[in-house]
Formats: sequence, C-alpha cells, structure tokens
Amino acid sequence: MKLLRYGPVGAEKPGLLDANGTIRDLSGVIADLDASTISQETFDKIAAIDATTLPEVSGDPRIGACVGRPGKFVCIGLNYSDHAAETGMAVPPEPVIFFKATSAVCGPYDNVEIPRGSEKSDWEVELGVIIGKEAKYVDEANAMDHVAGYCVVNDLSERAFQIERSGQWVKGKSADTFGPVGPYLVTRDEVKDPQNLPMWLTVNGHKYQNGSTQTMVYGVQFLIHYLSQFMSLQPGDIISTGTPPGVGMGQKPQVYLKAGDVMELGIEGLGNQKQMTVAIQMGS
Repeated sequence: MKLLRYGPVGAEKPGLLDANGTIRDLSGVIADLDASTISQETFDKIAAIDATTLPEVSGDPRIGACVGRPGKFVCIGLNYSDHAAETGMAVPPEPVIFFKATSAVCGPYDNVEIPRGSEKSDWEVELGVIIGKEAKYVDEANAMDHVAGYCVVNDLSERAFQIERSGQWVKGKSADTFGPVGPYLVTRDEVKDPQNLPMWLTVNGHKYQNGSTQTMVYGVQFLIHYLSQFMSLQPGDIISTGTPPGVGMGQKPQVYLKAGDVMELGIEGLGNQKQMTVAIQMGS
C-alpha cells in the first residue's frame, strides 16, 4: 500500500493512494499516520478494506510528510562508498550516526527555506526507513520485522554550519523545512529489495544525483540491528540511510542552493518530490 497524509500544515488527514492514483480518505479508520497507528496490525486492517468504499479526496490537496510527528529522525552519514569518495572522506568502519531535528520535517512539495546566513545549502536524496515495531537489541536476522515501510527523504544540509563550525553535524541538518519526507509511506511488502532501488535528484532540471541503494555500505537490515544496540527504535521513527554521489559539495566547482532553485527527486517505487527554495522571511 501507499499511505499518505494530506491537508494544511498541522491539520493533515491520513489517506490511501488507490490503484487508480486517487487519494482515499482514511480518517474514518485511523486518526492519523503516526506513532499510534503505524503497525502491521493497522496495515492489515486497512488492507482488508475495499479502497473504493473509502471517500474520494477531491481537488489537489497539499501532501504532508507521510509520518506525523516522528519521535526520532536518525540519519546515517557517508553510507555510500561513491559519495564518501566524492567528499574526500574515508568509508567509516562503523555507521556514522547523527540526528536531524524533527522540526525540520515538512511535506514533499513544500517550499524549502534557505537559512539566515547560509551560503552552502545542499541537497541529498535518501532512502527513508520507517519503523513499525519497537526495536531494541535486535538481531540482524530479525531486523526487517521492525520495518513498516519506506519513503523518499531529502536530507538537506547547510555545509558551513555542518562542517566548518565546531560541534556536531545536527546544526547543519536541522533548519526548518530541511527534512521533506514522502510523498508516501510505501509498505514493506511492496519493496522486494531495498538494496536495489534507483534514485535521482535534479536542480533546475540538471541531474546531479543518479545512484542506487546498491552502493550503500551498510544496508537497511544491518542499520536497524546496529542502531538498536544504542537506542530503542519506536513506531514512526525515520531512519535516513545516506545519499549517493552528486551533492553540491562534491561538484567541481561546488554548487549550492539559492532562492528560486527547484529540486526534483525520487526513488523507484516510492514516488517523487519537488521543492522550490525560498529566502527565509525576516522576522521568521
């Protein structure tokens, strides 16, 4: 299934994309698509419903993040061998873990704000993994049982904030709107092999990223096992698993986002995103 959330910011409703590409309202079945409802039990309940009996959503509603109020937004750095090479950094001996503030989460077609003082805002198409069952000290063999589904993530980064200023990466990753998520939560059963998904990103029509999850250093199964040794993973948590080569920082000369740029990105089977960058308004 492809599940989503639609409606104004802060008032999103849960929905289902039917076989004809029509959004069907799920608010009579679940209150939202969030930690309280993301589970195999919920998905089985929805799957048993004839989608044509659900109310059709008319018009062209805004699509929100496919997970409401995630508890954690965990990210993995330098997790593609070809991306590590373009940054001049070594492939890490263990996964690099950092966090993105959950206040960065926004819809897949919302505008992206360039932060105040930013000169090096950058893009990163990534496979997002959405947790569906608590994972704590999980064996690698059982790790995939804890996956609810997958989504597209644009892990936007301000490279100067991230790398050139002291401290942790989180402050270069967490600006408001720096975490477009969705459009869909695609349930695990629809993704046969998360380690064989083509992915791409363009800026103003120029294709910068054209990669595949095949070049991930640490795969989804291992990452869930690994993360669960250090923290419990809860339903609705998002793991953003790293980016292939082609980020702005890796260009020669480097290329960074400016107001008015348009990013388009997608992952095979998971849908596409599109964002326009805007200058943050004074007083915001």
